[in-house]
Amino acid sequence: MADSAQDRNLPASAKKQARAREDGQVPRSKDLGHFTALAAGGALLIGLSHPLAGWLQDVLSSGLRFGHEQAVNPQAMGELFWLLATRALLLVVPLGLVMIGVGVLTALLSGGWNLSFKILQPNFGRFNPIAGLGRLFDKQHVVDVLKMSALAAAIGTVGYQYLSAQFMGMVSLMAVPLPSAIAQMGRTIATGFGLVMLVVGGWALIDVPLQRFLWLQRLKMTREEAKQEAKDAEGNMEVKGKIKQKMREMARKRMLAAVPQADLVVMNPTHYAVALRYDEASMGAPRVIAKGADLLALKIRDIARDAKVPVLQAPPLARALYAHVEIDQEVPATLFAAVAQVLAWVYQLRVRADVAPPTVDVPPELDPHHQPPARGAEE
Repeated sequence: MADSAQDRNLPASAKKQARAREDGQVPRSKDLGHFTALAAGGALLIGLSHPLAGWLQDVLSSGLRFGHEQAVNPQAMGELFWLLATRALLLVVPLGLVMIGVGVLTALLSGGWNLSFKILQPNFGRFNPIAGLGRLFDKQHVVDVLKMSALAAAIGTVGYQYLSAQFMGMVSLMAVPLPSAIAQMGRTIATGFGLVMLVVGGWALIDVPLQRFLWLQRLKMTREEAKQEAKDAEGNMEVKGKIKQKMREMARKRMLAAVPQADLVVMNPTHYAVALRYDEASMGAPRVIAKGADLLALKIRDIARDAKVPVLQAPPLARALYAHVEIDQEVPATLFAAVAQVLAWVYQLRVRADVAPPTVDVPPELDPHHQPPARGAEE
């Protein structure tokens, strides 16, 4: 089928990636978030170990020591518990806020800022058990399961090796005074935590590019999707063709509407027609206001005759004007002399109706139908 996974072999376009982000699909690494959260929390606990130890000792001593009033009065005991809980929250809440901030910052670094509410919209298709079974064997799901299994095996192996090496040392702590034993145990735990963080950090370095690779794999496109996206970007060709046709029709109507204002129409005699107009007050040179070939030329001729605009049969001039001058452009200097001849004839017609048409001279190089003489004929 066209939409099968085997046919999705084209890389995702920038537009499809942007659309995926709008839908809430962003390549984020959960392992990177876990690593930064654990590392930040561990660093805070280690860095604040001395104040935390004093605080914990104070809380424990306060919690284990109570007087006769607390023993006989449940309300007093409840107030003591509330005081201890408040003191605990004063430490836990700031640490939690720091962890949340680290998690948000990590998400921004790995996938960027992306605000989308589409992912919150209910999708009842997820309740389909058949579709759920298909997702169990999805490439992303299989990779996640294998990745978590491998990470758990790596952490377990490192932890087992480290605890095995430190086991006898921890047993010997039973013969050490309590303060020294606690300090030694703290160093042992910190070292083990650091080893685990090395494993998780190394895994996160692998997971970040892996998640982006899998994300791009999921967004791969079929050839039909690529063609459709190209059509959407460039616009539907049929619609664009109709728009261009409509614009040409409108331009043609405007051009034909300008023919009655022309001073002269030059023809060849049926293949080309060019309408000229000259206004000394607003134009530096005569201007072509309409032109056409074949049927359009005949249409220009008929409109000119109905509007009493003179029509002159001057094939070389008509061909030269049609080939070298666009609509609403002034006649080039190389054709000034020829156009001046026909305009002079028009001005004479306004005085006398029996003026003979002029013989118009056009430079041969401007006539597209001019054939240069053969070399043998010249010799």
